[in-house]
Amino acid sequence: MAETIIGNNIVIDGEITGSDSITILGTVRGRVEVKDTVTVAASGRVEADIQCQAAEVAGAVQGNVSATDKIEIKSGGRLVGDVRAPRVLIADGAAFKGNINMQG
Repeated sequence: MAETIIGNNIVIDGEITGSDSITILGTVRGRVEVKDTVTVAASGRVEADIQCQAAEVAGAVQGNVSATDKIEIKSGGRLVGDVRAPRVLIADGAAFKGNINMQG
């Protein structure tokens, strides 16, 4: 599968859907739904609900995140919203405000 990269200077307002993984270096507002991994890089900012297989957050996310595998908030990452996944990992130095549902 191919990977899509949203560059540092790119701003997307709307809906992103697909089956491949996506890495967000810029800004996305709206909704993200992919069947693979969503990576929000340290420079990335997402103001959207995310549905995916796995999410890795090193930047800033404001919205609810639902994953079928795992959600990982890395050191320096910030997530404000509710998360739902069988596995949730929050690293030292990460910030999280919301509710966690690990029932799958």
